[in-house]
Amino acid sequence: MTTQADIGIGTTFEMATLAAPTVFTFISEIFNLTPPAFTDSTIDVTNFDSLNNTREFIAGLTEPGSASFEMNYVPGSASDIYLLDHAGETMVCRITFPNGVAITFNGVRENYEPQVPVDDRMTANVSFKVSGDPVQAAAAAPTNSVLPSISGIAQVGVLATALEGVWTGAPVFTYQWKKNAVNVAVGGTSKTYTFIAGEVGAVMTVAVTGTNGAGALTKTSAGTAAVIA
Repeated sequence: MTTQADIGIGTTFEMATLAAPTVFTFISEIFNLTPPAFTDSTIDVTNFDSLNNTREFIAGLTEPGSASFEMNYVPGSASDIYLLDHAGETMVCRITFPNGVAITFNGVRENYEPQVPVDDRMTANVSFKVSGDPVQAAAAAPTNSVLPSISGIAQVGVLATALEGVWTGAPVFTYQWKKNAVNVAVGGTSKTYTFIAGEVGAVMTVAVTGTNGAGALTKTSAGTAAVIA
């Protein structure tokens, strides 16, 4: 296989204010994202001396267009409130693709248009007018914006599952289950783990490490309740 083509799953869209441009908020439930698109203008500079009766042009300004996406509309969600709260502001927007390449740009919200059908999921269309020249950064080590968590009741015999959270950089994940912050030696490096009798009363966590070609990052989930028999 020679192609480097990929699907879009894992792409993220984040926003920050100009006052705190490095503190990004993850916008959830996004699909069908369109990055900034560029249109270059030309200026007609034809004059009496133009050769062979042929028009001449020079490059003009570049129009950076708009960035847009569709999202599942969840009224009252953190993403819904954030988008509503920052209407009329110039925001720092960052798109990170599955391979870790990121595009950052200033954008002003053009529209936030929820749609509520009778018998289908609620969605919203969102677009931002891009202001200035977007900056594309090379692939970086994974980042995490929503911490890992554990699915399953903290009880002996229950099969628990590590949920990775939200990451950028298309990482490959590895896992380490911990009992009272100490690594579990047997069976403790899988995505799933069954609680055992020796863990009654203990608090369990899982550390998830995301790794790509540019580096690695480890994030640990919140602890479970004390394991019960």
